[in-house]
Amino acid sequence: MPKNSKVTQREHSGEHVTESVADLLALEEPVDYKQSILNVAGEAGGKQKAAEEELDAEDRPAWNSKLQYILAQIGFSVGLGNIWRFPYLCQKNGGGAYLVPYLVLLIIIGIPLFFLELAVGQRIRRGSIGVWHYVCPRLGGIGFSSCIVCLFVGLYYNVIIGWSIFYFFKSFQYPLPWSECPVIRNGTMAVVEAECEKSSATTYFWYREALDISNSISESGGLNWKMTLCLLVAWSIVGMAVVKGIQSSGKVMYFSSLFPYVVLICFLVRGLLLRGAVDGILHMFTPKLDKMLDPQVWREAATQVFFALGLGFGGVIAFSSYNKQDNNCHFDAALVSFINFFTSVLATLVVFAVLGFKANIMNEKCVVENAEKILGYLHTNVLSRDLIPPHVNFSHLTAKDYTDMYRVIKAVKEDRFSALGLDPCLLEDELDKSVQGTGLAFIAFTEAMTHFPASPFWSVMFFLMLINLGLGSMIGTMAGITTPIIDTFKVPKEMFTVGCCVFAFFVGLLFVQRSGNYFVTMFDDYSATLPLTVIVILENIAVAWIYGTKKFMQELTEMLGFRPYRFYFYMWKFVSPLCMAVLTTASIIQLGVTPPGYSAWIKEEAAERYLYFPTWAMALLITLIVVAALPIPVVFLLRHCHLLSDGSNTLSVSYKKGRMMKDISNLEENDETRFILSKVPSEAPSPMPTHRSYLGPGSTSPLETGGNPNGRYGSSYLLAGTPESEL
Repeated sequence: MPKNSKVTQREHSGEHVTESVADLLALEEPVDYKQSILNVAGEAGGKQKAAEEELDAEDRPAWNSKLQYILAQIGFSVGLGNIWRFPYLCQKNGGGAYLVPYLVLLIIIGIPLFFLELAVGQRIRRGSIGVWHYVCPRLGGIGFSSCIVCLFVGLYYNVIIGWSIFYFFKSFQYPLPWSECPVIRNGTMAVVEAECEKSSATTYFWYREALDISNSISESGGLNWKMTLCLLVAWSIVGMAVVKGIQSSGKVMYFSSLFPYVVLICFLVRGLLLRGAVDGILHMFTPKLDKMLDPQVWREAATQVFFALGLGFGGVIAFSSYNKQDNNCHFDAALVSFINFFTSVLATLVVFAVLGFKANIMNEKCVVENAEKILGYLHTNVLSRDLIPPHVNFSHLTAKDYTDMYRVIKAVKEDRFSALGLDPCLLEDELDKSVQGTGLAFIAFTEAMTHFPASPFWSVMFFLMLINLGLGSMIGTMAGITTPIIDTFKVPKEMFTVGCCVFAFFVGLLFVQRSGNYFVTMFDDYSATLPLTVIVILENIAVAWIYGTKKFMQELTEMLGFRPYRFYFYMWKFVSPLCMAVLTTASIIQLGVTPPGYSAWIKEEAAERYLYFPTWAMALLITLIVVAALPIPVVFLLRHCHLLSDGSNTLSVSYKKGRMMKDISNLEENDETRFILSKVPSEAPSPMPTHRSYLGPGSTSPLETGGNPNGRYGSSYLLAGTPESEL
């Protein structure tokens, strides 16, 4: 015992001295927590668990630099959707007018929720399962649902990377294989493939050569071996990128995140030099103001916002959990959100510049074909030469000349005009043809590139860009699966990561059947949207309404060194949950009003036809949605009914140094500090790190434990094997 303790004084003086446990402990030397044992557990068998968790938090891998981390977040958030979905939504929803609802929702939903995920990941330093168990144990199922959604998305997303790999290798030839229709030779006769002749060379190559697609989702057609090999290559690349965690994926991000911007800038410069590029850009930015009042436009804008930022997937939380505690995640949220929006606008400029060029090409082709029809009618006297304006020269026919002829013929031959089969050949009609998703990348854009000088070079660059965009997103998606599982269940990192890739490859064979593209549509358009919306709402509620917005803001102030704007308080507390609830309701109504379906390619017609999912496919779709959301109510009910421990009122903390041991239960944070080290918490150096560490499943923070009815602390003090133990 220390010489100046009351016990020592009593031994020398013989006086009766009353000494509290806190008095005894106040004289203990400050203890280095790394060289002591702190046990936090709800059961006897887990007395070393909290010490391991705490040390693990300190030994957690970290990013090599801030740049590496920012590139990882950019690589995850900026994906294929920025290249093909955002431009399609702009074209469909009023051009420049679409940017207004998108920006509004980005500010009131996107940035606040993105900041929230960055903050909780950095503060708690765990994956999604650990984070939401810490914030609210009864909503711990959020983390498991995030993992399942990441799995669903990763299964089909890597198939798209496989398609890009197929086109990438096919691009190393001139002319490009999708630039002309194949010719079938039958003896001395050569006939153009009928399916290609009815559609186009690029459309035929996509549906027949690449996918070899069946007529419906019900017709499996067996595996497409070419795409199976490409899927294997895709999963091999992803596996090598993530097998070592951020040590391997962080290095990949330097190339996969930056290279797409080099390609986009090159395409923008090349696109602006193309004839008709300005027409496409002006068409895109010409606002249709009536669209701004359409609720459907706002719903699609909101969906695009949280898909673009990767909200709810767990990848954002996983990446931020490897940050230092004092990292300025508020700046990161604003920076990554701005870069994401900038990338979407840049990609839209590129797409519309190229599509403007393509529209001019197709319009000229339309003029030539219809001019030949008119010449045929003139030669057969179906039309009189008096109908042709005198300034029209068929040898050098312009679009304006054709439009003049078309109007005159339509006015004179009004009754029989439809029988002539003439098309108006308007540039606006070509520009209004909206192509979304894979059709934009693998049909419309590839067709435009066939008209580029040195087209194989541009094709190689384009599909290499798609591969890298997809790879960056897949690294984040895999982190959303592996990080929380490894953190929670302590499985071997390399073995588990490889196992995930192998498992996903075999399940992904579903998407490389001849009907696989229809399953991609099912997973992409329907299976993830509703569960993700629910996940994001519950994340917001867990932090803002259960954990407490004021408490969270205070912890952010301690972590960042400054207090975030009050703007975030109101967004988290009121605006964002309300907006997300409206979005969820609208999505459910949309599913009820418009039965889910897909665009099927009918070989005999060489055209797309919209089909509804059959009964078995609808059952599969509903099952996917239920499976993704099921962990949330299951964990809630199990913990509500005390069938699964959430650590409440079972906390046992033991601190051991030498032969001295203190067992403490149900302490508040300040009381615990005072009890162990000092009478005044502010004077006591804490053996814990400044942040509150995650205590693991089955345990809880001292802040969440209740009081003991038998005393303020419900504590006991034991000194084993010393004379003072008689006290």
